[in-house]
Amino acid sequence: MTDQPEPGRPEAPRLTTREAAELLGVKPETVYAYVSRGQLSSVRAAGGRGSTFDAGEVRALARRSGRREPSPAGGDLVFRTGITLIEDDRYYLRGVDATELARRHSYEEVAEWLWTGELRPGVRFEAPPETLAAARRTVGALPAHSGSTDRLRVAVTAAAATDPLRFDLSPQAVLSSARSLIPTLVGALPVAGGASEAAGDSLARQLWPRLTARPVDTPALAVLDAALVLLIDHDLAASTLAARVAASAHAHPYAVVSAGLGVLEGPLHGAASGLAHRMLQEAVDRGSAVPVVADHLRTGRRVPGLGHRLYRGEDPRARTLFALLEDVPQAAGALAAAREVVATTARHAPLHANIDLALAVLSVTCGMAAEAGETVFAVSRTAGWIAHALEEYGERPLRIRPSGQYTGPRPPQPIP
Repeated sequence: MTDQPEPGRPEAPRLTTREAAELLGVKPETVYAYVSRGQLSSVRAAGGRGSTFDAGEVRALARRSGRREPSPAGGDLVFRTGITLIEDDRYYLRGVDATELARRHSYEEVAEWLWTGELRPGVRFEAPPETLAAARRTVGALPAHSGSTDRLRVAVTAAAATDPLRFDLSPQAVLSSARSLIPTLVGALPVAGGASEAAGDSLARQLWPRLTARPVDTPALAVLDAALVLLIDHDLAASTLAARVAASAHAHPYAVVSAGLGVLEGPLHGAASGLAHRMLQEAVDRGSAVPVVADHLRTGRRVPGLGHRLYRGEDPRARTLFALLEDVPQAAGALAAAREVVATTARHAPLHANIDLALAVLSVTCGMAAEAGETVFAVSRTAGWIAHALEEYGERPLRIRPSGQYTGPRPPQPIP
């Protein structure tokens, strides 16, 4: 530890204790612990108040400790999170293989465990009657052509308006809101047909008649429940980052979910499954995927449902759903078409199936609309956004504040 600058040493950029702590992602007292261990050197600030630190030395320590300095444009932000790990083409939730969770547990069980660390077999989420009624009235006022994500967004707003305690950000209050919000979102969607609901139904069972007019099919319902589990979180996807930004500003959990839904609707995110559905339906209708893939390649369009930036091989979520779909007899045609899509495209590019293609097999098989996958995605990911909000509420508020890199004309400019 150095108390005075060395004579003749050129001035280097200096950081205050607070700035060093922010760069390292630790508390100020931890910075002094680094000094005491010899990992950082400090210089007493002018006037003897506090210490200053060499910026290059702090950045080097941040790199060694696995933390990175946010870039000026905010494109290199790294968040510490204990929710999802994607490693070696495997997908884990809190260190547990997510594909095994999907095979063994319901969506509500996994959501509850993700939030609290406690597995509660048979747990069910229930929507408060007054909240559900308000959400249904609001959704019912929308134009007939409104999409499911439109309906989910206004349902969240209606649910928030009925909760006067929504600004309580204690974990217990946030979880209470989440447990009622998710079934409210499902219950606010119009019923397409099929089976009636009963008290105590699983969330997948409640969602089924909102996706298709066909009667409940037990093997297909198991695929739907597994899809809900597998989509619950997937590291810092665009919608999850938006949700964490909202939580960083201490927005209430309904606003956090609204932020996530706003991003999810993009064609490169939640809506991608709809493109895969339309392509797969065309392949089934034409009796072959070859001309369909050829049309995409000829027009320069990407073949939907293939490739994922986080996996070198097949998306493990897709692999799990394909295996479960083998137990759905009526899925044989769509499964064969999906495999033909992969094989045909492989002649042009080494791309593997992702979860959007697996969702498309489910939706095409069960007579669901093209946007069904997006609906499943949105409902499922709500639990993940809440998990990230709980983490972010425990961080320093407003820490997600990138600096803009101004590229406009330099002042002074004349008044227009």
